Amino acid sequence: MSGTNSLQKEHFVKSQLSLVQDQQGLLAMPATPSKGRNVKSGAATAPDGAADRHERAKDYLSPGDMAKLLDAAKARRHGGRDHLLLLMTYRHGLRVSETIGMRRDELDLDRARLWVRRLKGGLSVEQPIAGDELRAIKRHLATRTDALPWLFISERGQPLTRQAVNYLIAAAAKRAGLPRVHPHTLRQSCGFALADKGHDLRLIQDYLGHRDPRHTVHYTRTAGRRFEGLWR
Repeated sequence: MSGTNSLQKEHFVKSQLSLVQDQQGLLAMPATPSKGRNVKSGAATAPDGAADRHERAKDYLSPGDMAKLLDAAKARRHGGRDHLLLLMTYRHGLRVSETIGMRRDELDLDRARLWVRRLKGGLSVEQPIAGDELRAIKRHLATRTDALPWLFISERGQPLTRQAVNYLIAAAAKRAGLPRVHPHTLRQSCGFALADKGHDLRLIQDYLGHRDPRHTVHYTRTAGRRFEGLWR
């Protein structure tokens, strides 16, 4: 009986050793690459970079450059219209689609107010119209003999297209000696100008119609006003 028990123990020990060796062999084998998608590490938590756009090249105009651009816009045949279009795009931080979509009934000249109808899910707000802008609007409307609803129209009585606005801004920039100016440059310039005046993040966010403050913070983070007095 004892001999039988010894054989059973010996067989048990050998089977356990064999199992351990098999497991070690599996652990030593290289992992088989997955046939599924190759997902980069950290992709799920990577930020969208909205707050760090300042790391790219300068993409706005200083107030002095904006003045040059606005003056250059007056030189064309429809200088009054073009000047006003650029001025309002800049002052109200408009996207080009918002500019060409502006309507007369969104103006309240008696109260000097403009209803800014934001697109792309932005926050629509009422904004004040400054004195020089109000006078420019009245001069522009005085030249209109039509009853069309849009504030800016072409010679054919249609709303201006994005391509037309791109062209007139590029032409004005060329006359002013300013390189690489496009419609969104004016919206960017508005944000940086407001930040440099010391206005707070929330105010600029609402003024530009941003729903997410991450799209506004790069203006306040890079404004030169923040760093004034550091070496006093």
